Amino acid sequence: MTENVAGTETAEATPEYPSPRSAQCPFAPPPGLLALHDSGKSVVRARTWDGSTPWVVTRHAALREILADPRVSADIGGPGYPHTTEAMKAHAAEMQPSINNTDGAEHSRWRRMLTSSFTRHRMEKLRPAIQQITDDLIDKMLAGPNPTDLNTALSLPLPSLMICELLGVPYEDHEFFQEHAGVTNARFKSPQEAAETTRELRRYISGLIEAKMDDPAEDVLSDLGARVKEGDLSLAEAAPLGHILLVAGHDTSANMITLGTALLLQNPDQLAALRENCDDPKFVANAVEELLRYLTIPHLLARRAVVEDIEIDGETIRAGEGVIAALPAANWDPLAFPEPEKLDLARRAAHHVAFSWGPHQCIGQQLARIELHIVFSTLFRRMPTLRLAVDVSELKFKEDSQAYGIYELPVTW
Repeated sequence: MTENVAGTETAEATPEYPSPRSAQCPFAPPPGLLALHDSGKSVVRARTWDGSTPWVVTRHAALREILADPRVSADIGGPGYPHTTEAMKAHAAEMQPSINNTDGAEHSRWRRMLTSSFTRHRMEKLRPAIQQITDDLIDKMLAGPNPTDLNTALSLPLPSLMICELLGVPYEDHEFFQEHAGVTNARFKSPQEAAETTRELRRYISGLIEAKMDDPAEDVLSDLGARVKEGDLSLAEAAPLGHILLVAGHDTSANMITLGTALLLQNPDQLAALRENCDDPKFVANAVEELLRYLTIPHLLARRAVVEDIEIDGETIRAGEGVIAALPAANWDPLAFPEPEKLDLARRAAHHVAFSWGPHQCIGQQLARIELHIVFSTLFRRMPTLRLAVDVSELKFKEDSQAYGIYELPVTW
């Protein structure tokens, strides 16, 4: 075998990224991704959809080191950035600077605008409302058709209602923004579809912010509107922030509720432990961290471009090369999580990277945690006989989405 000009292995020896999931174990990361642990290295080259060969970081320690390093950039228009989709690559050059694609002081400026809206204290104040919504939705499930689809009955409505409350978005528009969120996260959308859904969502958010500039309330879009009036932001800058929060604020949690429920129903011993301890907040909190580790909903993120040479585990990643921080692989790294394939709700898993790591960690992670704490403890306490209404082999998993999940989860009780 010969080597190419970059000094990497030949094309036939370079693994593909992402590789397919196993039909026998669709909850686990792809076998091809986990096999990269066997290389003995923390970082390896892999071939992506466009033929490029960025570095893939698979080890937990190396991934946290990379994502915290100021020499890696979230700028999707930067040289070597490993774009997730054709649509992202097509529009990278025209993407406005915002919280998700800036670095250093500029990123800190964007993040500070939202930090006060997502403090732990403010999220904890939402706990009674989340509990009430969860109970109301379960009441409707119990009174409605049996079997039913958990996605439409509980998983999507709960985080959608909460993010609407927090942002100041009318819930009656949920079908509109849920549909566009699906397009936003689709891996195989065309550049034209991506551009259209972005225009529609930002036009919608802009209209809400403008209305709140005249009639503010206690919500995030009103806060953004106040910044626009004060000259801290333009409306064109505020709308992408609202767009990001609306999509990420409901879709990832919805997928986690559905996927986590299905996983628990496939692990009766762990489900029994959760039922026995559903009134113990510490046990439930720990269980949620293990579920987050095991499933890693943002399974194709996070991605960076290297702006200065970095040496890690004996490999030199050059400026202008791309890095994919493989979050699912890091969360199944046996050096960080012994027997990672074993779902163990008693495991201490809070050091997982399901919310990414470094300056770009998910700003809404505390809200997501509280939603998951409440829904998993309440659902299995109030519906102790809940079970799948179909065989797991009949479920359609979201390999074609940047947010992993299940399209429909028929359940009965």
